Amino acid sequence: MEKILDRLASLREVMKQNGISATIIPGTDPHGSEYLPNKWKERTWISGFNGSAGTAVVTLEKAALWTDSRYFIQAEDQLKDTTFELMKMKMPETPSINDWIIQQLNEGDTVGLNPQMFSHNAFLENYNDFTFNNINVKSLDLIDEAWQNRAELPQNPIFLFDVKYAGKSASEKIAEVRKEMKQAKTNVYIMNSLDEIAWLYNIRGNDVNFNPLAISYAAVDTEKAYLFIDEKKVSNEIIVALNEQGIEIKDYLDIYNYLENLSNKAHVFVDGNRINQSLFETIPTTSTVKLATSIVTNLKAIKNETELEGFRNAMVKDGVALTKFFIWLEENVAQNNIDEVTISEKLIEFRATQENFKGPSFGTICGYADHGAMNHYSATPETAYKIGTDKMLLIDSGAQFLEGTTDITRTLILGEPTQQQKTDYTLVLKGNIALSQAVFPANTRGSQIDVLARKDLWENGLNFGHGTGHGIGHYLCVHEGPQSIRMEENAVTLKPGMILSNEPGLYRDGEYGIRIENLIVVKPLVTTEFGEFYNFETITIAPIDKTLIDTNLLTENEIMWLNIYHQIVFDKLQPLLDEKETNWLKEKCEAIV
Repeated sequence: MEKILDRLASLREVMKQNGISATIIPGTDPHGSEYLPNKWKERTWISGFNGSAGTAVVTLEKAALWTDSRYFIQAEDQLKDTTFELMKMKMPETPSINDWIIQQLNEGDTVGLNPQMFSHNAFLENYNDFTFNNINVKSLDLIDEAWQNRAELPQNPIFLFDVKYAGKSASEKIAEVRKEMKQAKTNVYIMNSLDEIAWLYNIRGNDVNFNPLAISYAAVDTEKAYLFIDEKKVSNEIIVALNEQGIEIKDYLDIYNYLENLSNKAHVFVDGNRINQSLFETIPTTSTVKLATSIVTNLKAIKNETELEGFRNAMVKDGVALTKFFIWLEENVAQNNIDEVTISEKLIEFRATQENFKGPSFGTICGYADHGAMNHYSATPETAYKIGTDKMLLIDSGAQFLEGTTDITRTLILGEPTQQQKTDYTLVLKGNIALSQAVFPANTRGSQIDVLARKDLWENGLNFGHGTGHGIGHYLCVHEGPQSIRMEENAVTLKPGMILSNEPGLYRDGEYGIRIENLIVVKPLVTTEFGEFYNFETITIAPIDKTLIDTNLLTENEIMWLNIYHQIVFDKLQPLLDEKETNWLKEKCEAIV
C-alpha cells in the first residue's frame, strides 16, 4: 500500500499549491462511461479500490471512499493500510459525501472538482451544496498534475457497423435527430456519451472492455454532423464512408474549439445528466442552452425491426452456447476441477463458436454457495470456489454479437435442493413470470409495474435490493437507459420496441443467491375505447432449472406460461443441436403436469 500513500502525498501537494482543501474523485470518465480506459481510472489510482461503483474523497488530512453493499467486503480488503476510511452507503451511520466534506472543512475553504469527471447536473448540485455552506468550488484537474507516467488513451481503430444489422443508415438517423432538434427549437446538439455516438453514426470500437465503443465526442447542427476523435483511429476508407453520410471528422479535442466558436445565435441542446461540466463551461454565455434528455437516448431505446430481429437471432445463438455449456458442466462437475473462474472462461469458449461473436457483454458474475448472495460478485483465482453438487450456483453472463447484446441469469443446483431453496427459487420465478405476463396501458412507467416482480416475495417477508429491469443496447452497452423497471421513480414511460431485463432475485447472506433473468421487449397488444395496451415478449431462449421449482406454489396459469416458454426454447434450439444435446434439452424443457 506504499504506492497509495505516495500518491496521496503527491495529490495533497498539488492541492496545497492550488489552494484546495478537498477534492472528490468519482469512478467515471469525461463520457460518463461504465467501463473506463486505464487513463481515466482515477479513483482506482488514488485509492486502490477497483469496484464498479465508488467515489473517493481526499482532504489535506483525511481520505474516505463511499461504495454500496455489493463492495463492502472487497473495499475493506483493498483499502487496508491506505488510510482511506470505508464509508458504507445507505447505512444509517454513514454521512453523504458532501455532508462529510462540509464537516471536515472551514468556511472559506475550497473544494476542487475536475469538471471533466462530473456531468453538468452533478457539478451544479455539488456547487450549490458547498456554496450554501460558504465553501468555494473551483474547476480544475488535480489528478493529472499528481499522476506521473499516466496511461495514454487507447489507439484502437474504429469500424463501421453495417446497416444490415443497424436497420438505418447514419444519415437517416441524423435526419431524425435534426427533426427532434427543430421541435426543441435548437440548432446545435452536443453528445459526449460514447454509446449515443456509436449508435448515431453506425460506428463501433474497442477502446474499453465489454462495450464496443470508441472514445469520441459528437455534434450535429442544421448543416453538418461532426465526429471528434483521434484521427489515427479512422482509416481513409472509413473517412470517405462517413463523409458520404454527412459526417465530418475532426480531432478529439477540437470539440472545445467548436464550442468556443459557436454563433451567438446558437441554441444548444444538451443533456445535463450526460454532458460533462468541462464541455458545458466552454459553451459561450451568448448561446442559448436547452437542457433536456438526450435526443439519441430516446431514439436508440426504441429498437427498429431489424434490431429486434437481430436480438432474437442473438438469443438463439446464446441459447445454443448455453445448452452446450450446461451439458459440459453437468458432465464434468464430479471431477472437482471446475471453479467460478473456469465457468467464466468456458462460457466465452462456447459462445465464441457462434458466428459473429464479439466477446462478453460484461464480466461474468458466477457465484457458488454464499458467493451467489453477493449480487455483483466477481471471481478471481484467489477467491474462486470449487463447484460442487450440494450448493446453489448463480451465473449471470452475456455476449456481444453483431446481431445484438445478450444478458441472462440462471440459478441452478446440480444435486438435491432443500425445501427452503425450492421455496425461495419458486417465489423468484413467480415474480419473473408475473412481469413477463404483464399487460399495461400506454404511458405506464417501469416503477408502476415493478411490484409484479416482488409481490410474492413481499407476501413472504422477502425482497431484493436491486432494480428489476434495465435497458439493453443493440451491440452496445448491456446497461442502457432511459427506461427501467425498479421501485425508484423514473418518468420515462415504456414504449413498443424497448428492450429490458426481467431479473427478480433473492439473496440470503452467507447461504446463496437466486436470480432468474430474461430479456423482454415491449409490444403493442390491443387498442380499445380505453386506449392502447402493451405487453411483453420474452426473447431470451434458454431453459429454466425445474429441479428447484416447488410446483405446489405455482398456479395453473404460471405452469402454463412455463410450459409454453420451454416449448418455444426447445423448438428454436433443437434444429441447431446434435442428438445428444437434443435429448438433454428435451428433458430440461419437458412440460410440468
